[in-house]
Amino acid sequence: MSWRERLWALTLGRVERRHGTWRGAVRALLALAALRGGWLEAFRLRRPRQVRRVVFVCLGNICRSAYAHQVALQLGLPSASIGLATCTGTRSPDAARRAARRCGADLDEHRATDFHDFDIHPGDLLLAMEIRHAHELQRRLIARRDVQIALLGLWCDPPMPHLHDPYTLSDAYFDQCYARLRQAVHGLRHTLSRSPS
Repeated sequence: MSWRERLWALTLGRVERRHGTWRGAVRALLALAALRGGWLEAFRLRRPRQVRRVVFVCLGNICRSAYAHQVALQLGLPSASIGLATCTGTRSPDAARRAARRCGADLDEHRATDFHDFDIHPGDLLLAMEIRHAHELQRRLIARRDVQIALLGLWCDPPMPHLHDPYTLSDAYFDQCYARLRQAVHGLRHTLSRSPS
């Protein structure tokens, strides 16, 4: 194997471990640019004292939001999780369940809930995994002034406004994604616990 081929293999392996795919890496870079440019201010938590429940939101509610929900439950946070485009009742895939077990969580009993089958309550903080999901929540909830929308990855250190979907990707990326989600949920709990009721 030539040095170019070795370098390419190393680069590809690093991208897959850190971002899942090249698309994930590009979206992460664009999201960081948007954060640094001040374009994500609408998706920061503004009123922590008004949060009564955290609701984790992704597309399918079978990997990212499902796992974040389990971490929040372990931390004693009132929480739920939903998907923007899923079939209510869908189970998490085997890879997601295995990854959760490696992190000390259990997704065996989790079943997806579609946005349209979920009751949003006053005081809900909806936490999106991607900027496009946050915008979609804004569109769907435009009339609601009693809920907030934020990007969960802003509680990562360093901030990761784009948390790429691990579905169908490698175990290594599942582990990376779940580690980021765990860190973010812990950071969120710290933020909420510092806010007087």
